[in-house]
Amino acid sequence: MTTHDATPATTTAIRRRKKIIVIMGPTGCGKSKLSVDLASRFFPASEIVNSDKIQVYRGLDVTTNKIPLLEVYPLQFPLSSASSVISQIRSRLRIPFTVGGSNSFIYPLLAKKFNPESDVFSESNCGEDSVFCKELRYSCCFLRVNVSLAVLNKYLVKRVDDMLESGMFEELAQHFENPASNSVSKCRLKKAIGVLEFEKYFKRFKSIDVDDEERSMVWRKGNREDPKAEGMETVRAAMDGGGRRLADIWEEQVEEPNMKVVKQFLME
Repeated sequence: MTTHDATPATTTAIRRRKKIIVIMGPTGCGKSKLSVDLASRFFPASEIVNSDKIQVYRGLDVTTNKIPLLEVYPLQFPLSSASSVISQIRSRLRIPFTVGGSNSFIYPLLAKKFNPESDVFSESNCGEDSVFCKELRYSCCFLRVNVSLAVLNKYLVKRVDDMLESGMFEELAQHFENPASNSVSKCRLKKAIGVLEFEKYFKRFKSIDVDDEERSMVWRKGNREDPKAEGMETVRAAMDGGGRRLADIWEEQVEEPNMKVVKQFLME
């Protein structure tokens, strides 16, 4: 039998197989963009798993702002299948990036033991005496993209305006006019931004002959903003029209710091 000493490269690969990057944060904060930027620019030997509980359902691609990537795996039930996807990625010596704001999906994926009948996020289970499993099956690097609620709300209004220009209104009109659509999907997709506001509209009016200004007004009437709090400079730049300033701020405040964190994590 011939044996071979492990090289630094193979040792690093073995360590990486046990690691996973988890990117979290509220809707609209830039989680998807961060995952794409990190995976494409800095960590090409990686694959992205989508753990957004809205985007896993078919339909409303514009409204749910699905990630337009070639290699994005939706994290869907059963959880054994999701774990299998992670295992497949790791078996190829690639780095799994899990991105999404749905902690109810992320925790069962990461915990060594999980009871689907239990509410892990109940206040009664947050103390030291909690019976829930705190041991993780992977070595995790958690990244959270944060922004003040008031500024985020303003940005989400702008994002919906952009989605309206991309066909969100027509997509929703078809969605509500199709009674044959999967009832479970319809129920879940109601939690997507703008769906409830436009549902009220479609119940009163027909979708034809509506101009862009009226479409935006439907959304704005359903979403009031608190103008008092201050927020993240990156989101402010996006509201101001973006351009070079937005790209520079994003790279300086979000992309570069998180890249360094992930790089250090993988080297440990």
